[in-house]
Amino acid sequence: MRQLVIFERVCLIGHIVSMVFGLVGILLVIPNAELIFEEVLNLSEVGQTAMQWSMAGGGVAYMILGAVGVFLYAVRNLGLARSLYFLIPSLSISLTSELLGTSTGFPFGHYSYLSGLGYKIAGLVPFTIPLSWFYVGIVSYLLGRTGFDVDRKPTLLRHLGAIALGALLLTSWDFVLDPAMSQTSLPFWYWHQPGSFFGMPYQNFAGWFGTGSLFMTVSALLWRNNPINLERSQLNVALIVYLANFGFATVMSLAAGFPIPIILGLFLGVAPAILLWSKAPSKSISAGLESGNQSVMSNVNNVNVVLK
Repeated sequence: MRQLVIFERVCLIGHIVSMVFGLVGILLVIPNAELIFEEVLNLSEVGQTAMQWSMAGGGVAYMILGAVGVFLYAVRNLGLARSLYFLIPSLSISLTSELLGTSTGFPFGHYSYLSGLGYKIAGLVPFTIPLSWFYVGIVSYLLGRTGFDVDRKPTLLRHLGAIALGALLLTSWDFVLDPAMSQTSLPFWYWHQPGSFFGMPYQNFAGWFGTGSLFMTVSALLWRNNPINLERSQLNVALIVYLANFGFATVMSLAAGFPIPIILGLFLGVAPAILLWSKAPSKSISAGLESGNQSVMSNVNNVNVVLK
């Protein structure tokens, strides 16, 4: 288990470091590539080629590291079965939505992916895209589910609230990410018919919310007989991953001159995420029950002593 935790931490730290390097590359290195490669670094042709390869693979690396790290975090806190019950629906449903979107325009609108995000499945969707749906999706849902206290008070309304808030956190991340990744001088995808929200159609956000809600609902149904009891400290990784990815998108949007999506994302994503995390119990439910049982047994023993 210790080795698993170490590998998880390495992947998550690598995920965040890769995002930092990605920001430096996209915002500083690529716009000034000729000056940096030839005059500042004085790289040889081989060195320049290696640098270009590392820049090209940066987007792939940070998403793979994020997916692996978050999956290991989920296995450690939820167990393998529940982790797979989220991984498989999130990958399959998000990939289906992305393939439909890039080929028919439903549910996000008409768009196409460019290069820089890895091998494209069916020549349409980079394989890394469903991975990002998974790892941002599961941390969003865990924050929503724990914040709504679903497992201690499993009412239908709380389940629906957790799914809705989880999908909202996921969509709020896209509020900030999408304009920066599609409307700048170095886009990773483009819209065939630019919409009203900084080049994006409003349909895109409905598609995000709907896709996220769908795979979160499937996962919730698969988890129905296996409640999870997470305490606040166990959600630290979930919150950090969410905030780190939001921060990456924020810097990209600021550099592109898009402050309004950031403000929306802060109100609809970051603020609720922190609030939900703060509402999580400081002790797990099972630990609390165990402590309560021990207290009851102690009182019973004291009574027995008095009676004797």
